[in-house]
Amino acid sequence: MVLSFSVPPLLVAPLVPSGGSTMIQLVVSVSVIDEFEVSFEGALKIPFLFLTNGGGLPESKRASEMSHLLGVPVSPLQMVQAHSPFRKLANRFGDELVVAAGKGEPAAVMSNYGFKNVISLDEYASYFDNIDPLGPYKKWMTGQDVHKKTNRSRESVVSERVQAAFIVSDPVDWSRDIQVLCDILRTGGLPGKEFGPQPHLYFANDDLDYQTKFPTERLGMGAFRIALESIFNRIHDNPLDYTSFGKPNPFVFKNAENVLKEIATSTHSHSNQGSHHFKTLYMVGDNPKIDIRGARQAGSPWFSILTRTGVFKGKDNHSEFPADLVVDTVEEAVDFILTRESAKLSLI
Repeated sequence: MVLSFSVPPLLVAPLVPSGGSTMIQLVVSVSVIDEFEVSFEGALKIPFLFLTNGGGLPESKRASEMSHLLGVPVSPLQMVQAHSPFRKLANRFGDELVVAAGKGEPAAVMSNYGFKNVISLDEYASYFDNIDPLGPYKKWMTGQDVHKKTNRSRESVVSERVQAAFIVSDPVDWSRDIQVLCDILRTGGLPGKEFGPQPHLYFANDDLDYQTKFPTERLGMGAFRIALESIFNRIHDNPLDYTSFGKPNPFVFKNAENVLKEIATSTHSHSNQGSHHFKTLYMVGDNPKIDIRGARQAGSPWFSILTRTGVFKGKDNHSEFPADLVVDTVEEAVDFILTRESAKLSLI
């Protein structure tokens, strides 16, 4: 079986010897990748998932994209995005008014998770006259349909208190989003009104920067969080209260392991639910502060491999967050993993 990947998420693929219950995890984090092939022959079966700090689209759409790119079926369960943990908060805020910010389709993402009264920040801001003083100068916003035909009236939106704000993906219009979020957060969810208790605030990830096709790293959601927090703390007596998900949060790694167990159980009918025990999980990433730090914090059974394919370009291991192994490319990491685990299997 040959899999060809030319995409930027994190690939998690457990290797399952046929007829056995021992599983070895192959976790490949890719920020910038050309093309590489991983061939699994013989009796190995490979359930996998994609784990990424990116997001902005429902898992069903992202899975469809990945299926097209890879040429293999990918289910929504196999797509674990930075905002996927928000699903667990639907019972808490399912019927409350919440605002979803970021590129892509943030409101659709939250709606798919079970939030019944969610509105995008684009649409929410459009109901408040003059809330963005720079709006008239943003020619690139002219003509955009921000209302999305959600059948809401202006009166119902401006009079209902926002209970929580979710930063689902990287915001596009930082100046407007910071302004509107500060309005929401310091007025108890009623922009333009008196100060009130801060609504809940959640970030899908806290990446300060990330690698793109540009030669140097670009600012990410973590940078946006720093900007929002700095401004909010200057204009409000109480410091900003928020919760961040995404790598390097150990919860993300534990959740990935749990999802893999679910996938493995559904893939192998002979296996019993909860019977899988992963002796080794390989985390291969190019960002020491995110990928390697997260694997180190998660602890056993994670084994971290740092590649020089994106953010990290150093000659030696990272001084603050050293990996268990440093290689030049993802191909080298995969070769190491397969060689190492093949040697283990030969001893069984």
